Amino acid sequence: MPPARVTSFIAAATIATWMLLTLSGFDSNADMIGGFVPARLAGLVQPGALPVWLTPLTATLLHGGLIHIAFNMVMLIFCGRLVEGALGPVALGLLYVIGAYAAAAAQFAANPFDTSPMIGASGAISAVFGAYAMLFGRPRGFTAHPRIAMLFNILWLAAAWIALQMLMFYATTGAGLAIAIAAHIGGFIAGLLLARPLLLFCYRKA
Repeated sequence: MPPARVTSFIAAATIATWMLLTLSGFDSNADMIGGFVPARLAGLVQPGALPVWLTPLTATLLHGGLIHIAFNMVMLIFCGRLVEGALGPVALGLLYVIGAYAAAAAQFAANPFDTSPMIGASGAISAVFGAYAMLFGRPRGFTAHPRIAMLFNILWLAAAWIALQMLMFYATTGAGLAIAIAAHIGGFIAGLLLARPLLLFCYRKA
């Protein structure tokens, strides 16, 4: 397998940003400056914050603590290196960026007037995980027709991921944890839908 350069770069940049912000004590201010705030798309004015169209990306560099970033980086490195090996570095980078924006769009759709910043790379990593599940998971043999089989595979993976996110939501309700469930779902579905087209694009000249 070729070196997962883009995966390694994303992980290194994310860890370096978190360490820099944590050591400088600027992490809480950075959340409001670079986090994605859904209400800004609905008209909320937030002086000093980065342009709202950029915050789905900058939010992936911000994390709420050691456990948060450690879990995300383990998921990114494990799934990212395999997906990058299958799709190539350009496609992996594109998948990550689209996943970040799909996650933000889903979070906005779920609560467009939410004023709390969404931070973390979970939404973008969910897209990578969605592609990983699509590329390396075992397809369900409901039918011999390849297109219908692929559709069933997408649907059951999406249903399983949504069900898991709902369980996480109910398990953490009242525990003081704010998990961007909608963002996870949006990113994962983006990964499911993009895995096959990106694979075909990657090998179009093979």
